[in-house]
Amino acid sequence: MSSPLRFDRGHTDDLMAFLMAGPSPYHAVAAAASKLEKAGFRQVEETAAWDGTTGGKYVLRGGAIVAWYVPEGAGAHTPFRIAGAHTDSPNLRVKPLPDTGAHGWRQIAVEVYGGTLLNTWLDRDLGLAGRISLRDGTHRLVDIDRPLLRVPQLAVHLDRSANPDGLKLDRQKHMQPIWGLGDVEEGDLIRFVAEEAGVDAEDVTGWDLMPHPVEAPSYLGRDRELVAGPRMDNLLSVHAAVAALAAVAGQPDAQIPYIPVLAAFDHEENGSQSDTGADGPLLGTVLERSVFARGGTYEDRARAFAGTVCLSSDTGHAIHPNYGERHDPTHHPVVNGGPILKVNVNMRYATDGSGRAVFASACEKAGVPWQTFVSNNSMPCGTTIGPITAARHGIQTVDIGVAILSMHSARELCGADDPHLLATALASFLAG
Repeated sequence: MSSPLRFDRGHTDDLMAFLMAGPSPYHAVAAAASKLEKAGFRQVEETAAWDGTTGGKYVLRGGAIVAWYVPEGAGAHTPFRIAGAHTDSPNLRVKPLPDTGAHGWRQIAVEVYGGTLLNTWLDRDLGLAGRISLRDGTHRLVDIDRPLLRVPQLAVHLDRSANPDGLKLDRQKHMQPIWGLGDVEEGDLIRFVAEEAGVDAEDVTGWDLMPHPVEAPSYLGRDRELVAGPRMDNLLSVHAAVAALAAVAGQPDAQIPYIPVLAAFDHEENGSQSDTGADGPLLGTVLERSVFARGGTYEDRARAFAGTVCLSSDTGHAIHPNYGERHDPTHHPVVNGGPILKVNVNMRYATDGSGRAVFASACEKAGVPWQTFVSNNSMPCGTTIGPITAARHGIQTVDIGVAILSMHSARELCGADDPHLLATALASFLAG
């Protein structure tokens, strides 16, 4: 007999809807903001003067969002508890001159973004999403969520070596999607996108567009104990952090000793060096302005930062059944085993023994199981926003996440229990 479903079905269902609502970082932060608005948060503009009122607030900048909740009685030097994540995923991005083609096929010129697994984008029905910039300085979100593009794979009859020797893809020649037949017409794609967005093509002066798989996330497995879907790296963490922040903000203020914060950045997959990336000034500026808006001084700012802790949440590697030798022999994170603590002594992850204690305490208080991940010594270790956050702001940072398979694929795989376990641990941490 199949075992009963153990995970929080509502949370996992909501994650799947969130993945579909976030085909680009711009859509992801809009979806996150919508959830926070429903929890009583309000947007503040960076160009406006901030006040020291209590309650939930958030800032949007491009594909990044920083949100925080100031409880009644918080002092100017009250430390922050930060749940960090990133909104971008490895994918394909439309080039500035997108209209191309060959041999009667109309194609879209794209650039490879981040360390995507190229083969996973082949022979998929792809939509197109992102934002367009208008002549008046405003932006418009665009989501063409239907089969529009396809990167066609070469037939095995024309590449007999593909199976025995492995598929070899040239990032420039082989990854340009087709989207129709006929002669190439300059400006054709943007005219089409503008029409879909309900604006005049002459008013479109810039764009940040990216193909996305249109197949919806789904449960799979005998007992539906797994979830497959796009952009889990790292919208799974963004969704969990939003849920955790909203839950903590709903508690009585007297029970919140810290100022809980969500910081979800763009451009993690290509180094975080942008005005919306973790290596930019956004987080530090928001935290400082929050201190100063509450009447604080530089001394208060220094005290607040000294007591601040960040849990940097990103996906990690679950033990792979077909490639067990690629993992560390004694550290085998499993799906549905709870969030993972990510450790690397060379500081590719920011975790140290003190940070381990903070994370363990939060999980213990929440009744959440947790695991530890380290890389095989012979394999280079990945990294995320954790070390950047620690170094840039002088904030104690701990790298955590959820163990998945198929990381950086167009469609990734996680355990159906783990998203809710992560959100529960984050809520425990943010609540202090």
